[in-house]
Amino acid sequence: MNGAEHIEHACADAWQALIERRLGEWRLRAAADRVGTERVPFTARANSALAVGDPGIAITSALDEVCEFAHEQRIEPVVQVVHGDPVESELLRSGWRPYHEHAVGCEVSVLVGPTGQGGEAGDERIRMLDAPTAGWWELTVDSPLPTTAQRHVLTSGDRVGFGVAEHQAGTVAAVRGAVVGDLLHVARLAVRQRLRRRGIAGGLMRRVSAWGSEHGTTRCVLQVAVGNNGALALYQRLGFREHHRYRYWVPGTPWQDRAP
Repeated sequence: MNGAEHIEHACADAWQALIERRLGEWRLRAAADRVGTERVPFTARANSALAVGDPGIAITSALDEVCEFAHEQRIEPVVQVVHGDPVESELLRSGWRPYHEHAVGCEVSVLVGPTGQGGEAGDERIRMLDAPTAGWWELTVDSPLPTTAQRHVLTSGDRVGFGVAEHQAGTVAAVRGAVVGDLLHVARLAVRQRLRRRGIAGGLMRRVSAWGSEHGTTRCVLQVAVGNNGALALYQRLGFREHHRYRYWVPGTPWQDRAP
């Protein structure tokens, strides 16, 4: 398993779907909430097939399995593939295309940096919690009451921490950290609009980084949409560099059930 594959599997361990089915080294994932007759997926990462490594069968057959699984779960068939991996050529030959209409774009930059840099934030109002608060949920999923899929994805893992920055008005920033071996996976960094550009995000990142170091991690990894220039600039200032990219792919035409 190469470096990109190792990181992708670690990120998947840190971002656990409600339902996961293994296909060789591929991971078919679903985390969607039932709303009426529809299923509403929570993040593409938890509702796609991580097509990394060997599926154990021909790629075309593996893609059929991806579509079958997605149909069973009533979500769209999506695969997540490391940019430049030979699987992309197989996807093109099979009529798949990049998922350009995805809300945050189809391409994601995977950034890596050291943990423990700068020590703790030094602000007593910035701390790591063992369980999320209503204020943490409000900032990370726009509601103090998460859905089933949101709660599962964001609280599952061997060791998960919930960073908050608090002010008189309550929780003003939040972040999630998950330990997977020597990697610290960081996600859902959010700061209230009126308090942005005041160094709160940087302070919270330093605190979660120190927390990760306390729990044995040596590297921190983030997954950031390539169009999110503000976040990319922040992480670059904090010492993160791009390790690789991945893209989401979907069938070129709507998938139909195969005849039994």
